[in-house]
Amino acid sequence: MQAYLGHIQFNVQPDNLPFYKELFDFLGWSQLFETDSMVAVVDKNGTSFWFIGAAKGVSNDYDGPGVNHLGISVSAQADVDAAATYLTDHNVTHLFGTPQHRPDFSQGPDHTYYQVMFESPDRILFEIVYIGPKS
Repeated sequence: MQAYLGHIQFNVQPDNLPFYKELFDFLGWSQLFETDSMVAVVDKNGTSFWFIGAAKGVSNDYDGPGVNHLGISVSAQADVDAAATYLTDHNVTHLFGTPQHRPDFSQGPDHTYYQVMFESPDRILFEIVYIGPKS
């Protein structure tokens, strides 16, 4: 058997659906499905994220039990910088001193782990990360 990630559903506030649609459009994902109450996006490998506008009135605590954050890999260090600029232009705060290199996570002295982290309007923690040769 060979298993792989198929899809993830995120329950979000309906008013925040455009945030996810625009973000993943910027990241190069394709729109798979859209209604007034949901947006689904898919990457080049067929992994899809479904943002359903039906969240209960509770707040996500990414430091509690469950998923801490979702990492989205990009193919170049410059892509992280472009994402950081996109986030700034959309008034999204970068978290934890990012963008930054994380030598403690790199694969060696000639490689880097370069990331920007941010929180969505629904308090979902995201990371956009490049892992590979330093540029």
